[in-house]
Amino acid sequence: MSIDARGIALVVAAVSSLQLGAAFAVTLFDELGSAGAALLRLGIAALVLLAVWRPRISSPPTPRSDLLLACAFGVALGTMNWAIYGAMERIPIGVAVTIEFAGPLGLAVALSRRALDLTWIGLAAAGILLLTNPFGTSDLDSAGIAFALLAAAAWAAYIPTSARTGTLFPGGRGLAIAMGVGALLVAPAGIAQGGERLVEPALLAQGAVVALASSVIPYSLELESLRRIPARVFGVLMSLEPAVAALAGFVVLGQALGATELAAIALVVAASAGASAGAEGP
Repeated sequence: MSIDARGIALVVAAVSSLQLGAAFAVTLFDELGSAGAALLRLGIAALVLLAVWRPRISSPPTPRSDLLLACAFGVALGTMNWAIYGAMERIPIGVAVTIEFAGPLGLAVALSRRALDLTWIGLAAAGILLLTNPFGTSDLDSAGIAFALLAAAAWAAYIPTSARTGTLFPGGRGLAIAMGVGALLVAPAGIAQGGERLVEPALLAQGAVVALASSVIPYSLELESLRRIPARVFGVLMSLEPAVAALAGFVVLGQALGATELAAIALVVAASAGASAGAEGP
């Protein structure tokens, strides 16, 4: 598979859209809480995907095992979104996304048989330890760190369930089902935090922007980019997410990071890029 500039540009655009959408979602936290913002994102994205793909589970009948897998994908998706928003409510967005990256990186290394990958996990661990400083005093909120680690675990579960769901359901039908399940999972906490404000037109409009920027647009761009560039190149470019998240947090939210945080983010980006570059595939 050849590499073209447009494919690279699509990945960069997807990463930028995702992290800018996350930064704008933080601006909703004062009105809706992190769970309310997560519910708007998942709920609106689910409505869009269900309207586009119209998944049918009864005609012809969908095997129960396939539905259970799509539901598991939805649980991972909903947990990941709820947890990362909970982290972003308490710690800077760049730090939250960096810690969350431990999930896919840890999964990639766990599935690898190459000794070199121990180097990458060591770099990532050093970066995360530098951020959280578990053996000393830290300025980071402990609950925020816990939410980010939960998001990391959910992301690690999201990857295999997403891939398997994509092979069992045509088009985006499995994703539509999963997004609906994720929205239902987050609904109790989201309604408790957001209440009646969830249906205010202005906040609904902001939530729609977040849903499009954080879900619909980046997913579409990523799918198109994978048709143009090798998977390992895609993985290296996706490794920019923590750095882009830190930049989005600074530009949109005014969250400036110190030298220690920036060095930690650089370590995790380098680790993820190294692991992706050495991954097997086209």
